[in-house]
Amino acid sequence: MTKNKSGIWSFFSSVQLAIVLLSLIAFFALIGTLVPQREAAVELAGRMSPGLFSFLQKMQIFDLYHSIWFFLLMGLLAVNLLICSLDRFSMAWRRFRLRPSPQNENAFKDCPRENTIHTSTDIQKATDIVADILKKRYRRFDRKDEDKGVFLCADKGRFSLFGVYIVHLSFLVLITGAIIGSVFGMEAYVNITEGEMVNAVNFRNDNQSLPLPFSIRCDKFAVELYESGAPKTFQSDLTFLKDNQVIRQGKLLVNHPIEHEGFRFYQSSYGVAPGGKATLALLRDGGRRDVINVGADYTFELPGKEGTFRILRMEENLMKMGPAIKVVVRSKKEEVSFWVFQQIDKILETNSDIIQQVPIFNPGLFRPYTFTLVGLEEKYYTGLQVTRDPGTPVVAAAAVQLICGLMLILFSYARQVWIRIDRDKDEVRISIVGRSAKNKAGLEREIQYLLRELKDNLENAK
Repeated sequence: MTKNKSGIWSFFSSVQLAIVLLSLIAFFALIGTLVPQREAAVELAGRMSPGLFSFLQKMQIFDLYHSIWFFLLMGLLAVNLLICSLDRFSMAWRRFRLRPSPQNENAFKDCPRENTIHTSTDIQKATDIVADILKKRYRRFDRKDEDKGVFLCADKGRFSLFGVYIVHLSFLVLITGAIIGSVFGMEAYVNITEGEMVNAVNFRNDNQSLPLPFSIRCDKFAVELYESGAPKTFQSDLTFLKDNQVIRQGKLLVNHPIEHEGFRFYQSSYGVAPGGKATLALLRDGGRRDVINVGADYTFELPGKEGTFRILRMEENLMKMGPAIKVVVRSKKEEVSFWVFQQIDKILETNSDIIQQVPIFNPGLFRPYTFTLVGLEEKYYTGLQVTRDPGTPVVAAAAVQLICGLMLILFSYARQVWIRIDRDKDEVRISIVGRSAKNKAGLEREIQYLLRELKDNLENAK
């Protein structure tokens, strides 16, 4: 089956098909950017009808980069680029291998008058001068001596003919890298409490975990808040260990990931971890004051053996009134629960009747004790998104190839220059012409440069 007889070959070798495929890929990329993908699409489910959400889910709109549409478009574009390249490469290869003949009378038919120099120097000397100039400007040139004159030809930039094929190849490599990352890549997450260490991450799509070839420890977590209480910035100080030896340390911030042994870690979330501590002061009637450092969900005995108490909740800013804890006290006679605020004095200054209005805000609800919150010692956990994309080196190689191809296309061009040296009456005539498929202005500058060099060298030779 030849290319001329095959309609399939003609279809896949068309530039129009490439434009359509690239437009569709750009359209799907736009949808993938605007529509929440994967886990983020769960929030969207509550804002649309179940039927529409189910339809879009079946169409894989919420996971476009792993959908059959993505792979189909990538595959068609790869076939299109491959066949386009094969269809046109033989012509480029012939042009690359073909060396123009020095004797080309047709090239001088329309030679402009300004591209001709007359000199009294003899032909042999003029030829030597021209050859020296061509040696400096071109790697190789050909010469042919005839009875009617000397003909020289030089060419440059023939490798630019392959620039478009290098670009095509870069796209093929890029598609390969994208598919490798989509099929063999992974996305996982892990929560690490301050001071703790993990050596495995959890996949997002199922309950399975992936052991890591190293351990990660969160040494410190810091968060900066706006006045409204919303997070402004937050970061994690991470340490990577192998065989209990520290191999790397770094600060992880939002939009500033850390890459280690092929895994990339992103700062995605944070929260208050269970197991924080609170410092309480217990004032008994009669003046005795006891200070106790207690943890959440642990039961402690009251100093006077009247019962036990336990912290149920810890809040950093309860109802915008500052740090507070909820305490439950049990005795043989009763069980009471109430909130203890750290800034109770300021609260009472603002609203002196708040304890009467809300009895559970009374820190002395269990007599003979009055509870005072001295401070909270909260522990945070940092939520990390973990990705691994084995296609990244392939995509990086494609980027290098693309840059090389574009540089060949934009900054280089194939051109040929012919020079004829013959006699015109009593003088020697030197004519220069050139040919280029593109960048006519660049070719004209090339010819003008050669003319200037010739004039200067001929003047010096006199």
